[in-house]
Order: sequence, then C-alpha cells, then structure tokens
Amino acid sequence: MRVLVVEDEPMLADAIAEWLRDEAHAVDIAYDGGAALERLTVHDYDVVVLDRDLPAVHGDDVCRELVASGAAPRVLMLTAAAEVADRVAGLSLGADDYLTKPFAFPELAARVLSLGRRSRPAAPPVLRHGGITLDPARREVYRDGRYVPLSRKEFAVLTELLRAEGAPVSAEALLEKAWDEHADPFSGVVRLTILKLRRKLGGPPVVETVTGVGYRIP
Repeated sequence: MRVLVVEDEPMLADAIAEWLRDEAHAVDIAYDGGAALERLTVHDYDVVVLDRDLPAVHGDDVCRELVASGAAPRVLMLTAAAEVADRVAGLSLGADDYLTKPFAFPELAARVLSLGRRSRPAAPPVLRHGGITLDPARREVYRDGRYVPLSRKEFAVLTELLRAEGAPVSAEALLEKAWDEHADPFSGVVRLTILKLRRKLGGPPVVETVTGVGYRIP
C-alpha cells in the first residue's frame, strides 16, 4: 500500500515510516500539515497516518480538507490526547481510526493494514489467485503449497497483481503503490522487480505481460 505519515517530530515520523516499510508498504513523510496537503494532491494514498497536533496547518484541518475533497485515503489519527472527548472529536472530523501516543508499533501497523483493506474495494484477509496464496498480515506467500520468500517490493507488487483478480495492472500503477515519491519512474525498477518475482515464483510462468498495458496474473 501507499502510506503518508504526517508527523512533526522527525525521529518519530522516520521510525513509523521505517516500521511500515518493513511491512512492505511504500511510505512518504510530511513533517507539517501544509506539506501533507501538497502530497495528497499528487499521490494516490491508501492510508494517511496523521498527527493531530501539527503546527501551522493543524491535523484537524488536514482531515477536514481530505473529507471535503472526497479523497480516498483512510485516516489514522495520532494524538497524545487520550480523553474520550478527544477521540470522539477526532472521529467526528472524518478520521477512520484513532490511536493515542505512546503506542506500540505492531498495533499501528495492524491498524494501517486494516484501514488499507477498506481504502479500495474490500479484499479478503488472505489473497488467493492463480495457485498463489498471499497473507498480508503474516507477510507470507505460497505457490501451490510451496513457500516463496520475497523482498518487500516483490511482495508489494504481487499484492497489487493479486488484488486485480486477473485484470492487467500498469507499470505506472505498480510504481504508485509499491514505491515512494523518491522512485525514478524511468529507472525500470518495475520491470526488474517483475523479472525477479517471476523467477522466485517458478514455472510455469504465472505473471503475464500484456503488451502496451501492463502485467497480470490470469
């Protein structure tokens, strides 16, 4: 999934991003609300992890803008305010979930994964198609019962292909969902990752190239 972390404490923002990247998500960081709103106009995020108490443009205002724009990302709001009234206020702004600081990173990652499943047409907890089984929560992939060890990017690309349920997915769409904003769109990273994925999944080949369109698992 593509995740935007909005947090004005750089060390915490970087730690959240690194944890989520270890879960095979593509993660961008914004250290203030203004930068977050700029990124949200450029990239198609699945989940926004949003600190409520941001300077300049407050987290509440970022959430209001998201809701008013009709944008698709689910919002996980972070705050040090733990009172029930604070949680109710955050959810009433349009946030989908609310997590108080301090928090456990595994819980945050689990909540992001849960929200991500709701950001697009609902996908089952375990994806199965073309003899492949992918468990996002356990980060495990099997082909015809054989365990397949994958890198984070290979796992992310395979997830998008399986979610498409046989429909082709363009290289641009894979780049948008599996890589962060620092990825070079002209580097051929998608093609290289597909090649590695095919090699690891083994024969007969399961990932097809649809000329001029993208890739699919029929």
